[in-house]
Amino acid sequence: MKTAVSIPDHIFKKADRLARKMNKSRSQLYAEAVAEYTARYDEDEMVAAINAAYAEPDPELDAFVAEAARRTLESVEW
Repeated sequence: MKTAVSIPDHIFKKADRLARKMNKSRSQLYAEAVAEYTARYDEDEMVAAINAAYAEPDPELDAFVAEAARRTLESVEW
């Protein structure tokens, strides 16, 4: 979709430099920036991302946590 927006000159210049540096079009840079910004403030999307991260435990992380807990418990005087 094409749209027109007003952007302060200093932000436009920074965005233009960044787009060139990243070898992207300004349209691509703006689209990615707005997608990231809206995702950051979309509570449903944030909760879904958190739930997905915890949905399937990482066996390597679980082993690490178990070993860390074992070592901690061994070093604590009861």
